[in-house]
Amino acid sequence: MDGEYEIEVSVPFPRDSDGFIRRECPHCMRQFKWHDGPASEEAERHAPPATYNCPLCGQPAAVDSWSTAEQVDLAQQTAMPQFMEMVQDDLEAMFRGVKGMTYTRGVDEVPDQSEPLTESDDMVIVASPCHSFEPVKVPDDHTGPLYCLVCGSAFAV
Repeated sequence: MDGEYEIEVSVPFPRDSDGFIRRECPHCMRQFKWHDGPASEEAERHAPPATYNCPLCGQPAAVDSWSTAEQVDLAQQTAMPQFMEMVQDDLEAMFRGVKGMTYTRGVDEVPDQSEPLTESDDMVIVASPCHSFEPVKVPDDHTGPLYCLVCGSAFAV
């Protein structure tokens, strides 16, 4: 046992009826949505960006930095049973063959049966003039400039 665990868990986040997933900017903490459905031919011709820019404040962040608190909670709840199984397996292996010591596997707790995440059909779709193949949804009441998700260029609607 080396004390390091790597768990890969796929957690599908709900999409609204237009195929958009809710995201939260790690800088301004405001929420918007980006498209997560089948990409257009135009989008397929471009490599995925290393960072995305908040359409509301324009600040860049890594692709994996945009989860909402509810999405993080869901990912942790999904990963925890797998993590606990790995810990139990390691403890069992550590005590196996040690004279005078035994290990009894703990009783698995019933995972939290929280309400599943759902996604409402709120917000309005906008597309930047420079990368229109990456539309976003922004709050209906947003005023001021918007920023391209891909390159961060400011634009008005």
